[in-house]
Amino acid sequence: MSPETYGVLGFLALFALLGLGAPVAIALLVVGFAGTVALSGFQAAAFTLSGQIFATVTVYELTIIPLFILMGNLASAAGLSRDLFEAAHKIIGHLKGGLAAATIMGCAGFAALSGSSIASAITMGKVAYPEMQRFNYGDKLATGSIAAGGTLGILIPPSTGFVIYAVLTEESIGRLFMAGVLPGILLTTLFLVAIAVVTFFWPEEGPRGPVFSTREKLASLFRATGIGSIIFITIGGIYTGFFTPVEAAGVGAFFALVMLVLRRKCTLQTLYSVSSETLKTTGMAFFILVGANVFAPFVALSHLPATIASSMTGLELGVYGTLALILLGYVILGMFIEGLSLLVITLPIVFPLVMSLGFDPIWLGVVMVLVLEMGLISPPVGVNVFIVKSVVPNVRIETIFAGIMPFWVAMIATLALIVAFPQIALLLPNAMYN
Repeated sequence: MSPETYGVLGFLALFALLGLGAPVAIALLVVGFAGTVALSGFQAAAFTLSGQIFATVTVYELTIIPLFILMGNLASAAGLSRDLFEAAHKIIGHLKGGLAAATIMGCAGFAALSGSSIASAITMGKVAYPEMQRFNYGDKLATGSIAAGGTLGILIPPSTGFVIYAVLTEESIGRLFMAGVLPGILLTTLFLVAIAVVTFFWPEEGPRGPVFSTREKLASLFRATGIGSIIFITIGGIYTGFFTPVEAAGVGAFFALVMLVLRRKCTLQTLYSVSSETLKTTGMAFFILVGANVFAPFVALSHLPATIASSMTGLELGVYGTLALILLGYVILGMFIEGLSLLVITLPIVFPLVMSLGFDPIWLGVVMVLVLEMGLISPPVGVNVFIVKSVVPNVRIETIFAGIMPFWVAMIATLALIVAFPQIALLLPNAMYN
């Protein structure tokens, strides 16, 4: 058989293993190792396996993953996410859909600490849904805003998705973080517009909340300065070059711990819970990266990326037509495969193909993460939708999927704007300190 045939069979085997419920990391390792044995022999496969395990776990830049995960977990334990929601609630909660908008803003703020869409959805779901239920919000808008807001976790820096993309493509983590800032703000704004449109046509979905006094608003803003300070220090430090991304993660985790202590929530049980959750999430992330780094050499040996690139060039769709076809494929695959898993599976093929079209790799990282976000709330297997369902078990899954549709449209609009105007993503990384 030709190398390309082995490559196709490898991908079929990979999807078969995933369909049978195998963990993504195990599936990548098994297919990558077996495929390399078939193409280059057992010795080469064994060398690749051992070498990639050592190479992955000793990459200094990957220290950012456990540090930012720790920062997010400490911030959650300190109640910083609730502070941000409460501040937004008191300031805009009296508007139509104000609590849903406060949820989006809370998710955006927490995303700047956690870097995880799932963590953002769970945390804000527990905080925001009871409040929206108390003020008789419709289940569609309430659950849709939580599920959509949670997706901001992998676009607004620090983002686990950007870290994995940077490692697999050898791009700058700091530049990718900066590239996500303006698109993250744009998407958050369009989410707020989506809420305004929904409540304009269906005001019963987002009734007005109570009006708070100026004193109460200022007090809530003061409490939210904790999360604002950590975001300013970490992201501002990266932008100015005062911190490397790894240093910024360490500083952010330290200040999150300080907030935990100052709020008298630093108990042994809390520290054990935070540490345990951080280790579990970090182990999963590193295991997936090891699998991806074993799978990628097999894909390269199969010559599949070059074959697919030449085939798509032959379709004569043009640069943007080819890009649209690739993004459409991501949206469809994202309906069935979790976002980060899809990224590590497909990047060995897609990255060289898109680079051959002349696009900027930093811009591509933003576009790919945004498309993966769409997959997180797309039926039938939108991961964030099922996460929200676990938080609010009394709401039907069909209701949550219906609720995310206005936000899905907002994502399409954001994607179109970033493709049409690449400087939205490239302005900050090109201007940052070098």
